[in-house]
Amino acid sequence: MTKCLSFRYGRGLALLCALLGTLCETGSGQIRYSVSEEQDKGSFVGNIAKDLGLEPRELAERGVRIVSRGRTQLFSLNPRSGSLVTAERIDREELCAQIPLCLVKFNILVEDKLKIFEVEIEIKDINDNAPNFPTEELEIKIGELTVPGTRFPLKTAFDPDVGMNSLQNYKLSPNDYFSLAVNSVSEGAKYPELVLEQALDREKKEIHQLVLVASDGGDPVHSGNLHIQVIVLDANDNPPMFTQSEYRVSVWENVPVGTRLLTVNATDPDEGFNAQVSYILDKMPGKIAETFHLNSVSGEVSILKNLDYEDAMFYEIKIEAQDGPGLLSRAKILLTVLDVNDNAPEITITSLTGSVPEEGTVGREIALIDVHDRDSGQNGQVAVFVLGNLPFKLEKSIDQYYRLVTATSLDREQMSEYNISLRASDGGSPPLSTETHIILHVIDINDNPPTFPHLSYSAYIPENNPRGASIFSVTAQDPDSNNNARITYALTEDTLQGARLSSYVSINSNTGVLYALRSFDYEQFRDLKLLVTASDSGNPPLSSNVSLNLFVLDQNDNAPEILYPALPTDGSTGVELAPRSAEPGYLVTKVVAVDRDSGQNAWLSYRLLKASEPGLFAVGLHTGEVRTARALLDRDALKQSLVVAVQDHGQPPLSATVTLTVAVADRIPDILADLGSLEPSAKSNDSDLTLYLVVAVAAVSCVFLAFVIVLLALRLRRWHKSRLLQASGGGLASMPGSHFVGVDGVRAFLQTYSHEVSLTADSRKSHLIFPQPNYADTLISQESCEKSEPLLVTQDLLETKGDSNLLQVSLFISLNIMKNNYENVVIIKL
Repeated sequence: MTKCLSFRYGRGLALLCALLGTLCETGSGQIRYSVSEEQDKGSFVGNIAKDLGLEPRELAERGVRIVSRGRTQLFSLNPRSGSLVTAERIDREELCAQIPLCLVKFNILVEDKLKIFEVEIEIKDINDNAPNFPTEELEIKIGELTVPGTRFPLKTAFDPDVGMNSLQNYKLSPNDYFSLAVNSVSEGAKYPELVLEQALDREKKEIHQLVLVASDGGDPVHSGNLHIQVIVLDANDNPPMFTQSEYRVSVWENVPVGTRLLTVNATDPDEGFNAQVSYILDKMPGKIAETFHLNSVSGEVSILKNLDYEDAMFYEIKIEAQDGPGLLSRAKILLTVLDVNDNAPEITITSLTGSVPEEGTVGREIALIDVHDRDSGQNGQVAVFVLGNLPFKLEKSIDQYYRLVTATSLDREQMSEYNISLRASDGGSPPLSTETHIILHVIDINDNPPTFPHLSYSAYIPENNPRGASIFSVTAQDPDSNNNARITYALTEDTLQGARLSSYVSINSNTGVLYALRSFDYEQFRDLKLLVTASDSGNPPLSSNVSLNLFVLDQNDNAPEILYPALPTDGSTGVELAPRSAEPGYLVTKVVAVDRDSGQNAWLSYRLLKASEPGLFAVGLHTGEVRTARALLDRDALKQSLVVAVQDHGQPPLSATVTLTVAVADRIPDILADLGSLEPSAKSNDSDLTLYLVVAVAAVSCVFLAFVIVLLALRLRRWHKSRLLQASGGGLASMPGSHFVGVDGVRAFLQTYSHEVSLTADSRKSHLIFPQPNYADTLISQESCEKSEPLLVTQDLLETKGDSNLLQVSLFISLNIMKNNYENVVIIKL
C-alpha cells in the first residue's frame, strides 16, 4: 500500500514538471528532466519535441533518436506525441542504491542537422521500502541472577530508501523488565540496545516476549518488526515439590502384575539439570519393595507381584523426589486393596452314601457337604443347589453344612444311576460358582414281573415238520436287574387228544424258543392253544403269562382216495355195463374220490389215463363221470378196460388210479356167455407189457434187497464190536435197542416197497401194482407201466445161514414179493 502511494506521488510530480515546461538548457544544449521511480512503462517524462523546437511529426522526418552507450535503455521517444516516455519500470534503489542524487544521462541525435543534445533525468525516490531486520526473531538468554542495568546489543534494521524515507527511529514494546537504548554514530547510523531494568526470576517468568519496531520518515510511515525472545536461564534455587503430600489410591486385588497403579509427580521450578527430578522408594521393612516398583524417571508406581486381599488389605508406601544437585522432598502413598470375587466357593463332601435301594423313604440322607468361600462380604455369601430336575434336595444343617436327601421315592427302572450335580454360587459380580458331582447307584428290588410285548401270539407251522424243529420264539422283558431280571420260560401243562401237551411241544427255559417234539398232522388236529409263563428269579419270584395259538398248515401229503368203484375184496374185478345202443354222452359210471387234505390240496381233477379202445370213452374233468364219447359199434370189443387217474392240485400234486372194466352188452347173460368164450390173446404187445412189468419189479426188488443186506451187515458189525468191548456176561442186555434193526422195523420199512403180482387165470395179460418209495398210491406214468424188467432175488440172501433173524427177513421179503389174495396165483420163477 505504501509503495502504491509513492507511485501515485511520483507520477503527479512528473506531470507537474511537464505542465510547467521545466527545461534547463545550457550553452552546450543540455536538457534536464525529473521523474519518480516505479512509474509504469510509457509514463510521460518531458516534451522533447517542444524542447528541441520541433513539431512532433518532425521527429521522425528529421531522424531524431536516442543514442545510448551500451547500457539498458530506460527511456524512449513517442513519435506521435513528441514526448519522452519511460521504456520500463525504473527502480531507483537498483540504479543508485544509497546515493542521495540519482541521475540518468543520455544523448539525443538530430540526424539531418547532425546536432547532439545531452539529456539528464533525475530519478526521484519514493517511500517504497520499509525498514527490514536481518531476521524476524531474535533469542537472547539471560541468567536469572543477572544484575539490572546490563545492556544487550540488538540487531539493526535496514531501509534502502534515502532521505526521510530511510530508517529514522526504533521503538520497544512496553514491559516491566527491559528498556531500549539507541546509540547514534557518525553518518547517522543508529544501533539499538536492550537494557535490563530489574532482576529476573525464571520461576515467575521464564520467557519474555518483546517486539522491536524500526520505522522510516516517509508518508505514509513504513516500519519493520523484530521479535525478541528473552529466555531466563535457571539457577538451582528450588527443591522438587510433590503435587500431593499424600496419595490415596484403591486397587482391585486381581490386577495383573505390571499394572500401573498411579503416577506421582514432583515439580521443580528450576530447569535443566536443576529440574531433573528422580523418584526413590523408601526402603521400609516388610514386603513393600518386593510388591511395588517406583519408576525413578516417570514416577509410575506398579506392582511386582499379585495382590491378595486375603493377605493384606492396606499398604503405606513412602516416596522421595530429588533434583540433580540433591535437593529433595517426601510424600507417601496410601494404597487400599479392594476385594475381588476371585475365589470360587469350595464344596467339600464330608460324608457320602454311594447307593440306596429303590422305593426308599423320602428324606433319606445321601451326603453331607460343606460349602466355603474365602472372599468376604457379598463375595463370600454362598448359595448351593441341586442342578436339574432330580428327585433330591438340600437341607441346611449347621454353619455352612448341608444335607443331600431324597425328595421323592426312587425307581431304578426309570433311572438306575444318578449323576447329581451340585452348584455353589457366591454373591459377587460376576458371581463365581463351583460344581461337584456325586454318583448315586439305585439298588434294585424285584418289583416288576416279566412282561411280554404282546397280549397273545400266533404261530404257523406246516404239517409233517421234522421233530425238534423250532416253531416260534417268545421274549419277555423285565426292567429289573441281575437275578430279578433273569427270566425262565415254561409251558402250562394241558392235554390234547388224550396226550399231554408236553409231548407235542417243548420250550427252552432260557431262550423262550418253542420246539416241536413230534411231526404234526393237519388231518389229526389243526391248532394248539399254549400258555407260556415267564418267571423271574427274584425273591419272591414274579411271573406273567401269554397265550400262543399254534396253527398247523396243511401240506399235500395225502393222495386222493377212490371211494367208487371200490376194489373188490374177493379178488374179482368189478364190471360196469354199457349197452351197445348207448348214444354218445351215455353215463356209464362215475368215479368218486376224496382227499383228506384241504384247500387246493383237496381240489381233485379226473382224466382218462389209458383205455383199451381210445376215443370210445371220456371222463369228466371235475365230476369223474365216465361217458361214451361216440356210439358203440359192433366191432368194439365186449370187454373194455379203462384206467382213470385222480389228481389233486397240491405242490407237488398227488394222484391215484383205478381200473374200470366196462362190458359192452345189452344184458348180463350175454356178458357171461361172452366171457366164457374169451381166449387168451396172443398179441405180442400184451406179452411185451407183462415182460416189462416183471423186469421193472425185479430191478426195484434187487436194489432194495441190496440196501437191506448192507444195512444188516453194518448192524451186525456194530453188534460184534460191542460184544468185544463189554464183559462176557453183559451181552446184548446192556445195549440200547436203538442200535439194532429188529424184524419189526425191517417189516415196517419194507411195507412201502411191497409188490403184488396178480395174474388172472383166463387172460395172458397181468395186472401189476408197485408203488414208489414214500409215494404210496402215486400215479405211474404210462412209460413206466410199459417198461418191464426181470425180477431177481440175489442168491446171497437166499443162501444166508446161521442167523434166524436174517432168515426171517428173507422169508418176509419173499412173501411180500409173491403175496396175493386171489385164489389163482401164478408164482414167477427166478
